[in-house]
Amino acid sequence: MFTRKTASTRVNSNRDWWREDGDPDLSSGLHQPAEFIDDIIRFVGLSDGLQEEVLRASWQQLVGSYVASGSFPDSLKKGTLTIRVTQSTMRFHLEQMKIGLLAKLKASPGGDKIQALRFTLG
Repeated sequence: MFTRKTASTRVNSNRDWWREDGDPDLSSGLHQPAEFIDDIIRFVGLSDGLQEEVLRASWQQLVGSYVASGSFPDSLKKGTLTIRVTQSTMRFHLEQMKIGLLAKLKASPGGDKIQALRFTLG
């Protein structure tokens, strides 16, 4: 194994390599994930997640039972609410109601983040 001579040689080599006395501080220059979480969430567009849940919970009250049976709010990213619809006829129906629906959504709790609507089939 290591003898005193090889151990001291190893310590001297490390000291020469790191140009300091003792062992290097391996945690220097490292950052904690918490420092970046808010920026990452904002960059990805997930900061609106709370409003999505509030909107999903009140969707039927906002649009009525007929529209709610064929559609649901899918995601809210960068101010655009994506609404997933089950049929193309429902999509056409919602496109016709888009201006009124957007006004109703903006007036709802958390609706101040919604700037536009997008409808997708699925």
